[in-house]
Amino acid sequence: MGFIQNHLGEFAALLTAFFWTATALSFESATRKIGSVSVNIIRLVLGFVFLSVFTFIKRGTMFPVGASHENWLWLSLSGLIGFVFGDLFLFKSYQIIGSRFSMLIMTLVPPITALFGLAILHEKLFLFQYTGMTVTFSGIALAIFSRKENGEKLSLKLAPRGILYAFAGAVGQALGLVLSKLGLKDYDPFAATQIRIIAGIAGYILLVTVLLRWNAVLNSTRNKEGMKSTAFGAFFGPFLGVSFSLVAVKYTEAGIASTIMALVPVFIIIPAVILYKQKVTVPEIIGSVVSVGGVALFFI
Repeated sequence: MGFIQNHLGEFAALLTAFFWTATALSFESATRKIGSVSVNIIRLVLGFVFLSVFTFIKRGTMFPVGASHENWLWLSLSGLIGFVFGDLFLFKSYQIIGSRFSMLIMTLVPPITALFGLAILHEKLFLFQYTGMTVTFSGIALAIFSRKENGEKLSLKLAPRGILYAFAGAVGQALGLVLSKLGLKDYDPFAATQIRIIAGIAGYILLVTVLLRWNAVLNSTRNKEGMKSTAFGAFFGPFLGVSFSLVAVKYTEAGIASTIMALVPVFIIIPAVILYKQKVTVPEIIGSVVSVGGVALFFI
């Protein structure tokens, strides 16, 4: 038990990687059935319900009481940027290039997090960090580029729009992580996640209203398979995944936590093959491993 307690942040990050693998596969299925906007707002509502029950058992209250104005400010900004901006683009990428490639591109989150840390928290970057960033980019490139048998030049095997969406998702998650670090401090991670989700729900309510998509959202609730996948993903994503990621950030360095959580593109390969019958090439496997290796190198 002593070993686990001494490495609580690292174990929380590892569990987060497993949770995010499950949620990525679930939300890929859900977005193909009911659309990314519907999935996003429904999964946040469900995630808030899960968290409220848990915090009632843990803290005796269903709501994030006791948070300071500073907690609310930074965590709300984190929720808007991470859940609304980042996840909206990430979920769109699921529809276009699938969760496996989207999660591979999300290995850019730790390097981007460090760049935001440089700009916002005035943290320093050294040669190893820049080398790790280069290795991560190289691993992603190895997986998403291909050369035809006739020896033609390299070409993208994925839709550029899907890649850009996944990259935007990585930027949103990275900035959201840095802002959550500013807002969390000594506050309860699960209650902090509630604040982030409240901000995210508010953002999606505004977005759905502006886009006149309420009928589509309501109709989505009648799709049993889509709702089943969304509920499963909400349990492992906004509830367990996001909360344990905050536990990881709280009890270990953000860089170490981000590195371990970046293992998702490796973990997701086997279930993607088994569940969705996806064909995985050797360069894609090597690229996934190299990109995660780059993340690890980035935080040496």
